[in-house]
Amino acid sequence: MRLWFGVLMLLALAAAAAFGWHWLASDPGYVMVRVRGTTLETSLVFAVVALLVLWGVLSIVVRFARWPFRAWGRAYRRRGRERLASGLTALAEGRYVHAERDLAKASSHATLRGPALLALAQSAHERGSEERARETLDRIEGPEKPAAVALHARFLLDNGRASEALALLKPAAANGTLPPRGVRLLVEAALATGDTRAALDAIPVLARTQSIAQEDQVALDTRTYAAALAAAPDATRLNALWNGATRAQRRRPELIAVFAHRAAELGQVLAAMDEIESAQRREWNDALALAYADLGPAELAARTRKAENWLSVAPNSAALATALGRLCALQSLWGKSEQYLERSLAIEESPLAWETLGDCYVGSGDPDTANKCYANALRLARGESTAAIGTQALRGPVDTRALAFEERTEHGVPRLPGVKSG
Repeated sequence: MRLWFGVLMLLALAAAAAFGWHWLASDPGYVMVRVRGTTLETSLVFAVVALLVLWGVLSIVVRFARWPFRAWGRAYRRRGRERLASGLTALAEGRYVHAERDLAKASSHATLRGPALLALAQSAHERGSEERARETLDRIEGPEKPAAVALHARFLLDNGRASEALALLKPAAANGTLPPRGVRLLVEAALATGDTRAALDAIPVLARTQSIAQEDQVALDTRTYAAALAAAPDATRLNALWNGATRAQRRRPELIAVFAHRAAELGQVLAAMDEIESAQRREWNDALALAYADLGPAELAARTRKAENWLSVAPNSAALATALGRLCALQSLWGKSEQYLERSLAIEESPLAWETLGDCYVGSGDPDTANKCYANALRLARGESTAAIGTQALRGPVDTRALAFEERTEHGVPRLPGVKSG
């Protein structure tokens, strides 16, 4: 098909040339140019051909005349790129004096000015010269200005000046000119200053940019919502935040624990209990078991009964045993609390369990043993080994070896402790 089309085009071109030549041959036209008594006469065809040849000759002459300047320009731009590359490499290596020298030279190139000044400001910040870094960023204009704002905000955050960083980022965010990194810095600055509303408003914007890994986005989202929930001034605001959260957010144990704690502080203990109990029915979580014991003095008996029912779900949970010990201690049930805490320490030691056991001994009138428990809590927090304590109530030292609780396979069949299924 292409061959036939090419042949037809050639035939059409030949026919057009033949008709054109016949038309020009009958009347080739007449051109006369007269300048200061000099007259040039020729046909129109020759004049057109002569002009085309003259234009081609002039183009070649101009091209050769411009060649040295173009070669010099290419060499100048190449040196600029080499200086920028050398400066960036030196910056990554920590050779800041070398980096600033090359970057300053690269900034004289119009096309490299913005990136070179950004890197130059970074080098000045790394050296601790904050004033020079700020002055360098102030020199940046044009398309790189949003990047300069974000970098300046990062410098302020690094120096602990979160409020200034937030004030710098908010106008750019309102104008929609803030780059993704600036949006993330805005969230960090807002969280550092307690402006949870600004952080919450920026989270969806950051998610739409898809500029950070999914797990980092989830972690930042969780931290932001946790801060907002913890800072809720009243129950109305707290419930509005919780009801406005997505289903995935309301299933995160970290957010459930923060909501429950704040709800209990605002007098909504039943709502707090309901959220934790619902979450534990869906999937067991040790952190929520501990949070269940930290809802204050309200509904202690009901919470204790519910937590004791959980023993059938998580019999080997040291966190649950610690939570039961704390709940019993809040009701001054010292003996029962000690039993649960002994069980917790036998499964897995924790500073909280030792501290709560110390509180039990204080309540039962044994300050010496309580001090030993507190010392163990401190040792464990430091990563040191704990010391055994001898008490009459426990009929000997606390044995921190694992107790023999019932273990089951993935099919629900009981098995002996320490025996792995094949």
